[in-house]
Amino acid sequence: MDHPIMFLRLAAEFFGESAAEFVHHYPHLAYTWLIMIVLIILAKLATAKVSLVPGGLQNFFEYVVEALENFQVSIMGEGGRPFFPFLATIFILVLSCNLQGLIPGSFVPTSNLNTTASLAVLIFLLTHVVGIRRHGFRYIKHFLGPMPVLAPLMFVIEVISHLSRLISLSLRLFGNIMGEDLVVLILFALAGAYLVPLPMMFLSLLTGFLQAFIITLLAMIYISDALHEAH
Repeated sequence: MDHPIMFLRLAAEFFGESAAEFVHHYPHLAYTWLIMIVLIILAKLATAKVSLVPGGLQNFFEYVVEALENFQVSIMGEGGRPFFPFLATIFILVLSCNLQGLIPGSFVPTSNLNTTASLAVLIFLLTHVVGIRRHGFRYIKHFLGPMPVLAPLMFVIEVISHLSRLISLSLRLFGNIMGEDLVVLILFALAGAYLVPLPMMFLSLLTGFLQAFIITLLAMIYISDALHEAH
């Protein structure tokens, strides 16, 4: 949610006008970096004193990691384990970005198309790099279909289909988060004093989790498809 007064811009003013202007013009970058710094600090704190009997942050992060890994293996199989760090990072980062809008004075990075498009490009490139490394030149069979006579037509269709993933991944996340934030902002402006926005903010929690889950699930499916032999 883009609030009228962004706390990060106020903090940046202590470092000079140029820093404040950067936050003003590129809030999606500034708040993404802020989230990454917070996540890195939390990870360091969780692993500072690793114990066989986990507690506190270690226990929480172990539960999250184990749940994500089990879900990934159920979708991709054992062959998908090498991609767990990337996929888990995508989920945690997107979820953190989505939920940041609930904090007054903050900006939701995923409500900016540049952020969601960047994530879509990363997933798109990794998918095809994995396919090429696994199958070599035979990876082109994924684009030719099962019938040689229809291969030229199928190639064009498959290329368009794969390129459309960029649009689908970026616009789905951007549209849902932006629309949700606009509704909450309008409700705050019209009836903020009467706690009317609270139900919508609760819905934002569910939407934020769901959108992070969807983009991670789609990434799993795309990478898993690239790993498999074409039929």
